[in-house]
Amino acid sequence: MWPGFVNAQNAAPNSSTDVDADSDTAPPCDGAQETQAAQETQDRASADSDQQAPAKTPAPACPQKPGEDSQGDQTKRILGVMPNYRAVGADLLLPPLSPRGKFVLATHDSLDYTSALFAGALAAYKFGTAAYPEFHSGYAGYGRYLWRAFVDQAVGNYFTEAIVPTVLHEDPRYYTLGHGGFLKRTYYAITRLVVTKTDAGGMRFNFSEIVGNGLGAGVANFYYPAQERTLGRNMENWGTQVGADGVANVVKEFWPDVRRKLLKRKLGGSAADR
Repeated sequence: MWPGFVNAQNAAPNSSTDVDADSDTAPPCDGAQETQAAQETQDRASADSDQQAPAKTPAPACPQKPGEDSQGDQTKRILGVMPNYRAVGADLLLPPLSPRGKFVLATHDSLDYTSALFAGALAAYKFGTAAYPEFHSGYAGYGRYLWRAFVDQAVGNYFTEAIVPTVLHEDPRYYTLGHGGFLKRTYYAITRLVVTKTDAGGMRFNFSEIVGNGLGAGVANFYYPAQERTLGRNMENWGTQVGADGVANVVKEFWPDVRRKLLKRKLGGSAADR
């Protein structure tokens, strides 16, 4: 699978907006252009009949995409660090991702520079708790934890965001609810672990998340010590990956609200300085 991953990385766009839709889809502003043309035709007809020209109706704006740096919308990073390529702003309707787009998305999340940071933190925790005594101690022992933590992340991402979604035609993106109380939105974010959109726009059980992480935990048996290839270890790794995705969903759900407050505080401070 490595050649496919390398090709996807080489084709990776510069921003998260490029992975939202297939390149064969129509431009998003066609409806706005048609509305504007119809309005101009109506204005000319009204002028010819010596009637008062009606006020022009502004053309609808193009919908923002989930990587744009606009207030209240999802951005490609949370706090400038955490990758946020999968999040879609509230009430946005996007065309389905192509298979290539899904692999590009998984590559973004797997090979982003922050992936090494998160893998390093997880490896440090497991190293400190001696989760796998077979790895021993010292720099060499930490290195054994580190590369496995990085591979765990990448394998899980490709199964949940690219391979299973492509085979089962599911959408791996997280669609923000964006309204309602804290409990309602938290419940929504967590239930997205078991509910997802399909490429056709419907809703169904999230096989990509549940089965994908299960497959990732199974693949880990190939590079962990033989004595650690037990059902209990596999269930532990599977639960850890699913739980981490649930926490990430909650963070993505409330990130636009946090960002708005941070911007208001910054703008308020600038006004006070002036």
